[in-house]
Amino acid sequence: MKTVECGIALGLLSLSGCSLDPNYVRPESEIASTYPRIPRGEAAPREPTSRAPAPDWRNFVKDARLQRLIEIALTNNRDLRVATLNVQAVQAQFSIQSATLAPQVSADASESRTRLPAQVARSGAVENDRSYSVGASLGWQIDVFGKLRSLRSAALQEYLASEQGRRAAQVLLVAQVVDQYLAVLAADELLGVTDETLEAAGETYDIVQLQFAVGTGSELDVRQAQTVVEQAQANRAAQLRARSQAVNGLVLLLGQAQPVEIPDRGHLSDQLILANLPEGLPSDLLEQRPDILEAEALLRAANANIGAARAAFFPTIELTASGGTASTALGGLFAAGSAGWTFAPAVSESIFAGGAHRAGLRAAHVEKLIAVARYQKVVQTAFREVADGLAARDTDEQQIAALARFTQAQRRRLELAQLLYKDGQSNYLDVLTAQTDLYAARLTLVSARLQHLTSLVDLYRAVGGGWREPVAVASLTPDTTR
Repeated sequence: MKTVECGIALGLLSLSGCSLDPNYVRPESEIASTYPRIPRGEAAPREPTSRAPAPDWRNFVKDARLQRLIEIALTNNRDLRVATLNVQAVQAQFSIQSATLAPQVSADASESRTRLPAQVARSGAVENDRSYSVGASLGWQIDVFGKLRSLRSAALQEYLASEQGRRAAQVLLVAQVVDQYLAVLAADELLGVTDETLEAAGETYDIVQLQFAVGTGSELDVRQAQTVVEQAQANRAAQLRARSQAVNGLVLLLGQAQPVEIPDRGHLSDQLILANLPEGLPSDLLEQRPDILEAEALLRAANANIGAARAAFFPTIELTASGGTASTALGGLFAAGSAGWTFAPAVSESIFAGGAHRAGLRAAHVEKLIAVARYQKVVQTAFREVADGLAARDTDEQQIAALARFTQAQRRRLELAQLLYKDGQSNYLDVLTAQTDLYAARLTLVSARLQHLTSLVDLYRAVGGGWREPVAVASLTPDTTR
């Protein structure tokens, strides 16, 4: 009898491992093999870039102070901490699902006491019975049709997806810290431009007021000079507010106040802050982007769930066994003849479930179609973001160079207008207009420099973190306008 039972168990074990999961095929992304580019004259052909993602954001961030701030944020940021804990939670769920493939063993010990009154006892007298038992039991669901393995595979893919979600959160956090840091630098430079304009406009205003007081100037000149001063004062208040808010946003990302003993902060125009990304990006580099890997892992999980739904149509096979000792006296638990055991294999099959299994399979197929659509949308969105980033990079340097020349021309225009005004060959309106235009040009140039670096940050995030190979440091047009 025991030989037959062992043969049955071994036969069932030999069938386990069967899978009803559909063969996984990565969906077509329907994107171009290369990114659209903006012609930049007779540029040299671009060589393809290494596809390996950068293991460290330090390949992209070159500023020592910014590196220190990012290290603090990666340690203290609460959003990243939540993402990391989510990974641990999903990992625990995967472990729970994996445990269903192993036999479940339990042990028990019990004591029971029974008292029967004389009215119901066979002996006609009060009966007191006592019994003791110690035993162990084993239960095992044989995964003949792969349902448990499919569920385990789905849980594994969800765990991998959560890890990619954490990685995406880290890349996003690095980008956010850099953006806020750049916002603080830009606010400082805007304030510097405004303070210089205020100083020059204040001196001019004092001179015009003096001329009006001695009768050599008009009140119109005074009011025109005053407009420049008041406008600069209003701008300064707005810039102070923007800087304060940028610092507050940076502190929130850091999860603590900014430390005092870190490298000094520089300027947008004279500091090597970020590394430029290399030329010749292949579109299949997006395969390393965290949100794409996350979407594909969820797609694989949906594929495994189809296998579990298919397996639900087949019988469930369970092996149950228990053994132990029992005795009416505690001292007789381990005496000869007190042992006992049971072995109870069971097969259960649902005869009628109201179409629940078919509905479950249809739902699993629909969930996979949804996952396919989400995966394709993530890939297409990523392609668009990288293409936008490359378009910005291809034009930013030209724009900054043109704005620098424009600002220099406005500076020379102001100098000439002031000379002509002093010689009596021009009116004060020309000076005022030139001064206002120079101020606006300098503000625009600072904003363009900020936009250039912000575009590099967006491109870094869009490609999922960069490359292993060293890349050239981004250089801005030298600042000739300060």
